[in-house]
Amino acid sequence: MNDMFDLTGKKAIVVGGAGDLGSGMMRALAEAGAEVVCIDFSETMPQLVKALNNDGYKAYAVKADISKREQVRSSYHEALQMLGGRLDILINSAGIQRRYPSEEFPEKDWDEVLEINLTALFLYCQLAANTMIPQGGGKIINIASMQSFIGGVTIPAYAAAKGGVGQLTKTLSNDWAAKGINVNAIAPGYMDTRLNTGLIANKVRSAEIMTRIPQKRWGNGDDLKGIAVFLASRASDYVNGAVIPVDGGFLGR
Repeated sequence: MNDMFDLTGKKAIVVGGAGDLGSGMMRALAEAGAEVVCIDFSETMPQLVKALNNDGYKAYAVKADISKREQVRSSYHEALQMLGGRLDILINSAGIQRRYPSEEFPEKDWDEVLEINLTALFLYCQLAANTMIPQGGGKIINIASMQSFIGGVTIPAYAAAKGGVGQLTKTLSNDWAAKGINVNAIAPGYMDTRLNTGLIANKVRSAEIMTRIPQKRWGNGDDLKGIAVFLASRASDYVNGAVIPVDGGFLGR
């Protein structure tokens, strides 16, 4: 059974791997045996990659501003070169958040959120597919959200983008499953991350959310490690087009 989750020899790219959730999943892939490239813009990325290397894992860093489409493409090809031209696993974990009342939401923020959270994700999926299909397949894991299922409050761009991630994941599965690619999404619940700092600080909204989480705690990056390895491994070979909640029971309440 352990062999089904073994990623030894696999090549992986984690976009947004320096984030609170991405770093947990990147480490999980490395611990399961994968060679990993982190694509991110964060100043913390070199330290995260160095820590993995110090622990005996193979990890590399590519800095990119993925709001710029030319950097999406150049970062992908740079990462692919680091991996010797092969890619088995792609995780799309990059994301930003903007909060305003919907009637006041600025166009500039709308464009930025959609560009990073949805368009860049699609472009990385497309690039990966064109590498994976000639190889005979691979695993693509997108990071969706509770807002892939429900509407948020004061986050119209984020909700639209994450709703799009859920539908895009299903569409890409329909197009690529027969070509050997498993395309799935993880939908994290309410996570204690920098992305949710404003939400956590809002005592009313934070209390409302906690009331609906049966496990009575916010999630964290470690909560995504197991599902990431499952979706990246052959244990999930017949799972395709799924948007899987990891939410402490939030959606069941």
